[in-house]
Amino acid sequence: MAESIMEIDDDSFDTEVLQADKPVVVDFWAPWCGPCRAIGPLMEEVAGVFNDKVKFIKCNVDDNPATPGKFSIRSIPTLIFFKDGKVFDQVIGIVAKSKIEDIINKML
Repeated sequence: MAESIMEIDDDSFDTEVLQADKPVVVDFWAPWCGPCRAIGPLMEEVAGVFNDKVKFIKCNVDDNPATPGKFSIRSIPTLIFFKDGKVFDQVIGIVAKSKIEDIINKML
């Protein structure tokens, strides 16, 4: 995993995401999920571009069931974009890099 993407758990979610001092993109994923593995390099590319303005986080849904439950995650990969501790937008499945960048630009 790229240094620009942080792995969090249920215990650190509130501090790292909801109380963050900048917008956050959370990638809800699992190691066995093919599409999740496919979107990983894309997220690393986007994180490389926006890392100074946006925090990038991964949350393994198998190891941390409470957080996905709070946000009604039913399918992975799911990306949730947070601004000021609130959900700004959400995308499910593999999406184009440009779609992720568009949402981030709107958050900023």
